[in-house]
Amino acid sequence: MSDFYDQREIRSSDEREAELSAALPTQIAHAKGKAPYFSRLLAGVDPSAVRSRADLAALPVTRKSDLIALQRDAPPFGGLATVPIGALARVFVSPGPIHELEPHGKDPWRSARALFASGFRAGDLLHNCFSYHLTPAGSMFETGAHALGCAVIPAGTGNTETQAQAVAHLKPRGYVGTPDFLKIILEKADEMGLDASSIRVGHVTGGPYLPDVRAFYEERGIAVYQSYGTADLGLVAYETPARQGLVVEESVIAEIVRPGTGDPVPDGEVGELVVTVLSPDYPLIRFATGDLTAVLPGASPCGRTNMRLKGWMGRADQTTKVKGMFVHPGQVAEILRRHPQALKARLVVGRANANDTMTLRCETAEAGSAASGEALAASLRETLAAVTKLRGTVEFVAPGTLPNDGKVIEDARTDLGA
Repeated sequence: MSDFYDQREIRSSDEREAELSAALPTQIAHAKGKAPYFSRLLAGVDPSAVRSRADLAALPVTRKSDLIALQRDAPPFGGLATVPIGALARVFVSPGPIHELEPHGKDPWRSARALFASGFRAGDLLHNCFSYHLTPAGSMFETGAHALGCAVIPAGTGNTETQAQAVAHLKPRGYVGTPDFLKIILEKADEMGLDASSIRVGHVTGGPYLPDVRAFYEERGIAVYQSYGTADLGLVAYETPARQGLVVEESVIAEIVRPGTGDPVPDGEVGELVVTVLSPDYPLIRFATGDLTAVLPGASPCGRTNMRLKGWMGRADQTTKVKGMFVHPGQVAEILRRHPQALKARLVVGRANANDTMTLRCETAEAGSAASGEALAASLRETLAAVTKLRGTVEFVAPGTLPNDGKVIEDARTDLGA
């Protein structure tokens, strides 16, 4: 079992789904009974009836973008927490501001599994370059490292010369931090004539892991892997030695939905990542992250059997201002709901004669029929105007024509003026 954190990583999909489905009724009932926000949101929901992904997908989503207002109106956590603030281990403040909580317990952010997949083992010394000031990333990976049996240098951010000196003197085997900061430390060590060769493994997140940075580490023989998580949810998915997508963490239920909705999309289609975590203290249910991704088919070649995500593919919030009015992805979804003949749509915002324009590009099988196609186009134009309060044109394309990039609204304007 040295290649895996535990047996849960290699169990069958049926076993995993059975365990998660069995946990859902209790988690929904707990959230509804203990968290005021979920008591209101799920008022009409019978927790005992939520026993599958399909049942879960019928529940409303809670958007990360709503947390600022929720926490402002019901401090400190918007009514989403089930325990009083004094019962927590730590409380954080992220930009926004959004306040996050850390419960007591072993590995509360679930990062140990990701660190293990990156090559960290008990007895390693880990150089942790995530911030320890107000934001949770430093603690997120320190608690995971401790759960693995690793010692931690709480290095934090900045102070590059001191970081290089610490690495040379203490000789940590691993690094945790943003993707490019290890490169900065290693280059500073080279400049100062210091030996930083003790670092052989790394785990990065919090920014793009660009190909040139990855190549830099590979040239030095350092195996560096990445993960995806948020300050609210903790770790969600992580890279493995297969380097084919990010494997979803075992205590997480991940869904991919059409942006602006809570409706799941077919596997492989790009959409917004929605996550449910089985946390008793902060039971986030169908938490919409605002990030785009897609499911990779099949199981990872590394042997782990959980769902894989392609990684971060952009932002789902494509709200755009047209003629002084905001147009939202949810409005495009509403148009599709009213016209099932339109299989998929993309609202393209352009500019012509110093005026904003809108073209609703729709995939439909009726495009080839002149009579039914024109009738559908006229109906879509009316719905577009009714939903957005703006006029636009409709263009039909064949099924499968629109890009699979998660974009519902495309802002194609090149000159927005003053």
